[in-house]
Amino acid sequence: MKLLRYGPVGQEKPGLLDAAGQIRDLSGHVADIGPAQLSAEGLAALAALDIASLPVVSGSPRLGVPYTGTPKFLAVGLNYADHAAESNLPLPKEPVLFTKAISCLNGPNDDVMLPQDSVKSDWEVELGIVIGKTARYVDEADALSHVAGYVLVNDVSEREYQIERGGTWDKGKGCDTFGPVGPWLVTADEIADPQNIDLWLDVNGARRQTGNTGTMIFGVATLVSYISRFVTLQPGDLITTGTPPGVGMGVKPEPVFLKAGDVMRLGSDLLGTQQQTVIAWRR
Repeated sequence: MKLLRYGPVGQEKPGLLDAAGQIRDLSGHVADIGPAQLSAEGLAALAALDIASLPVVSGSPRLGVPYTGTPKFLAVGLNYADHAAESNLPLPKEPVLFTKAISCLNGPNDDVMLPQDSVKSDWEVELGIVIGKTARYVDEADALSHVAGYVLVNDVSEREYQIERGGTWDKGKGCDTFGPVGPWLVTADEIADPQNIDLWLDVNGARRQTGNTGTMIFGVATLVSYISRFVTLQPGDLITTGTPPGVGMGVKPEPVFLKAGDVMRLGSDLLGTQQQTVIAWRR
């Protein structure tokens, strides 16, 4: 299934995408899509519905983050060898972990707002893992059974804040609107191999990133198992897994960063596409 939420900000309704690419309304069956619906039982109940009987949503409504109630937004850095090289950083011996603020979550096609005085905001297309079952010290062999599904994430990052202003990476990762997610959540049963997902990103129509999750240093099962040793993973937790090469920071001879008016378009054949227009900071 491809689960989604549609409608104005704060008024999203639950839905799913049918095989014909139409949005079907789920609000007659669930109040929303949240952690309860991402459990094995919740997903089974949705899968048992007669999709053809669900109302078709007309037009092209705004899409929100595909589920609500995210307890934690965790992230992995430097998880592609060629991205670590373009960042002039050594390959990590263990996964590099940081957090993105829940308040940065953003619809897949909503505007991305530059922080006040930003000079080095950057793009990062990534695979996101959505947890469906509590995970605590899980074995790698059992890790994927804790995954409800996968989403496309743009891990927008302010590099000056992240790298040049001391402390952790978090301050450059959690700015408002810096976490576009969606357009939908693809349930795990539809992803035969999470280590074979193509990812791409364009800025102003020019291809900047092309990659495949098969080149991740630490794969999905490894990440879920590893992170569960340090943090109890709960239903609805989102883990974004690192980006392939081609970020603005790595452009030679001079880095290229986002400015107001730029358009980012990113996607995957399996996970859908996003598009954001960059806007200047505003209150």
